[in-house]
Amino acid sequence: MAQGRGTSAVILFWCVLVVVSEMADATSYVVGDNNGWSFHTNNWPNGKKFKAGDVLVFNYSPSQHDVTVVDANGYNSCNSSKASKSFHSGHDQITLGRGTTYFICSFPGHCQQGMKIAINAA
Repeated sequence: MAQGRGTSAVILFWCVLVVVSEMADATSYVVGDNNGWSFHTNNWPNGKKFKAGDVLVFNYSPSQHDVTVVDANGYNSCNSSKASKSFHSGHDQITLGRGTTYFICSFPGHCQQGMKIAINAA
C-alpha cells in the first residue's frame, strides 16, 4: 500500500513539474503592439508563433471596445452568441489553450473593420 502511494506522489510531482515548466516558457503578447486592440488588428498575428500557455494582453478603452471569444463561425460572420465569453476591463489578459482561438470586438461594425484575430497555439 505504501509503495502505491509513493508511486502516485512521484507521478503527481512529475505532472506538476511539466505544467510549471510549460508555464515558465509562456510569452506575453500585447495585441496590436503599441496601437493596442483596435481597428485593422486582424493581421497582427502574422509571423508570430503562439503556444498553449502564452498570454494575450488586450489594451483598449472599455467604453469603445470589448474582447469576445467566438467560434470559427462567429469569427467569419462577426457575430457573437449568448455562449460567447466577453471581456470588458480594457486590460484583459487571456491565456491561450491549444488550437485556434477566435477573438472579435462585438461593438457594432468593429469586427467588420478588422477588429478580430484568430490565434493558433501549438
